[in-house]
Amino acid sequence: MLVYNSQTHKKEELVPIEEGKIRMYVCGPTVYDQIHIGNARTFLAFDVIRRYLMYKGYQVTFAQNLTDVDDKIINRANETGRTAAEVAEECSAAFIEQMHRFGVLDPDIRPRATHEIEAMQEMISTLIDRGYAYPVPSGDVYFSVRADHNYGILSGRDLDQMRAGERVEVNDEKRDPFDFALWKAAKPGEPSWPSPWGDGRPGWHTECCAMIHRYLGTPIDIHGGGADLIFPHHENETAQAMCAWDSALANTWMHTGMLRVDGEKMSKSLGNFYTLKEVLDKYPADAVRLLMLQTHYRAPLDFSFERLDGVSGTLERLQTCARNLRWAAERSPQDGELNDVDRALGHAIDGAREEFCRQMDDDFNTAGGLAAIFGLVTAANTYLAEAADDTSTAVCLRAADMLCELANVMGIELDRSAGDDDLPAGLVDLAREHAGYEGDSASEAADALLAARQEARAAKNWGVADAIRDGITALGLVVEDTAAGARLHRKE
Repeated sequence: MLVYNSQTHKKEELVPIEEGKIRMYVCGPTVYDQIHIGNARTFLAFDVIRRYLMYKGYQVTFAQNLTDVDDKIINRANETGRTAAEVAEECSAAFIEQMHRFGVLDPDIRPRATHEIEAMQEMISTLIDRGYAYPVPSGDVYFSVRADHNYGILSGRDLDQMRAGERVEVNDEKRDPFDFALWKAAKPGEPSWPSPWGDGRPGWHTECCAMIHRYLGTPIDIHGGGADLIFPHHENETAQAMCAWDSALANTWMHTGMLRVDGEKMSKSLGNFYTLKEVLDKYPADAVRLLMLQTHYRAPLDFSFERLDGVSGTLERLQTCARNLRWAAERSPQDGELNDVDRALGHAIDGAREEFCRQMDDDFNTAGGLAAIFGLVTAANTYLAEAADDTSTAVCLRAADMLCELANVMGIELDRSAGDDDLPAGLVDLAREHAGYEGDSASEAADALLAARQEARAAKNWGVADAIRDGITALGLVVEDTAAGARLHRKE
């Protein structure tokens, strides 16, 4: 399996530190507001990377933090007349809720910065003792970037070629303008904790490094985040680790490309800034995932609602194929020796998984993986049309299972049952009215209605056929006519 390492700027064979196991960390959000779709793109990418590693048999330990103390949180608290803790708790809960809606798996470990102060202070003390950090009279503690001869190893930046004050905070207490805060002295009304250097709070760059070391050990196999974090955040993280523990923070650094909206940088001033919640309130999570996964995680992603509308139809094609295969398997008369058409689909099933893995093994190429899935959709639809009423139960189930299996790696759920629990009870009353049904099962009522509709259409009794269709539609269902007959499914 080849993975692009941002530090070496090349694809490298993924060689776990411990055989069969992957320790993986992805920087989480600063919880001061709803996350935007650019954040969501990063969390989705690493969710799929994690899922694929698990699919390949690795035991993955996945950690992601919540930064619940930060200038942005304090500013939002002051703006809204609340405490920083209240803002952080509300936005943490909102983030977790949106990740669940988006189908992102919970991390195995989710440390919160405010719960890890002791670990951060221990790391800072180590850096001071080893000559890589220094306290100043105000109570701040700074990391000395000039003392770290490896500084710039991740981003490739040369401090001597950078202008003082560019993306750094300059003040009179720093020995060098590029030095960054490990500990910030308390200010009136801000959250703070006691420390050997006075009351204060951790710097942003300090948090992840200390939490990774505590929960996963260093180095870890994979550290991920958005490309905007490479400098200074991730550069500062790895500098602290190497200076505190004489160890790289991660063997492989992975970063996602930036998201643009309609070809422009997303910003509130341009009116093209969207939160994940806003998008999920209008579109199914699977459609948003499918849109984002059509672009390789390292490439810039152009998001637009026009593209999202288009991909909704693509998602429907995938969902419909899986449903039709299940439905054909339930009604298939053939359960014996396979014919040439059956064997052709069997070969397509095996080929789809092989191609899917080949693409995903090449730096998690989700676009290629999706192409393999839809190649199987094309083969399955051809099979259903050619086999008509002579489909093989075994082959149909294999194809449906493979579609669901591969889609699940992408976090797209296809294998939803269609039993009584999933069908509206109103079908029973409708079937009693139009199909002479006398039972109480919604699934049996659905079959009776479809049979009655088919009989009415065959007899050219369009009034009855239309009444059945309209009644079904009013219950939130769709009648789908296929080569193998009609079936019902919920509106997507």
